[in-house]
Amino acid sequence: MTAATTPGRPAAHARPPRARRGGGVVYGVIGVLGELLITVGVLLLGFLVWQLWWTDVEGDAAQAQIVRDLGYVAPTPATSQDDGVADPSTEDPPVLAEPEHAVSFATLTVPRWEGEPARPISQGTDRPTVLDVLGIGHYEGTAMPGGVGNFALAGHRVTFGKPFNRIEELQVGDPLVVWTPDAWYVYRVTSSEVVMPADVRVIEPVPNEPGVEPTERYITLTTCHPMFSARERYIVHGVLDYWAPTSSGTPAELLG
Repeated sequence: MTAATTPGRPAAHARPPRARRGGGVVYGVIGVLGELLITVGVLLLGFLVWQLWWTDVEGDAAQAQIVRDLGYVAPTPATSQDDGVADPSTEDPPVLAEPEHAVSFATLTVPRWEGEPARPISQGTDRPTVLDVLGIGHYEGTAMPGGVGNFALAGHRVTFGKPFNRIEELQVGDPLVVWTPDAWYVYRVTSSEVVMPADVRVIEPVPNEPGVEPTERYITLTTCHPMFSARERYIVHGVLDYWAPTSSGTPAELLG
């Protein structure tokens, strides 16, 4: 009788080789890891789509509604025929009282950014209640539109509508047009710079000159730099060129 048929002894092929059993476990682990990596990749891709695209879709829609609720109507060449081109006023500009946190009170339009809509300006600069949901934020305690001092603003450069996405395109002399229900404020770009996040001197009443009493009416835009990074801040400074009542017409800068 051969070993293969000896009573009480299993056939030679009945016991899997030890090496094959170990190899099966390894292949199983690799398969599970592969599926996990694919799942993680799909989740990361979904997050990127949400962060870089969908937040812009939602942000643009929400900010456009805020602008409509404020009563702003986008100027067109036809507007100038109906209402005329606004003439600069020789009087001191009206200055709004600083509103409560997260209240929207003005819009910003930048003609250099052709195709970009007017964006709302709201009180405060924290992300959860202002920058991520309302658009441009106003640094609390800085000047209001038309006020002596520094009207300082912050906005996202990417995601959530990215109102300051094209900030590096701005050139000296470019108009920055701020609207409130009662007045237009036309500022002109004077300079730009890149600073570290802790350099709050850029939003001092006189930009970059702490402790100096302001005599002019400034505007400052701040955003992250470089793109997709918060390592530094990109800063644009300007000064008020003129103001005009909204009832007098539309600034020529918005009519091409």
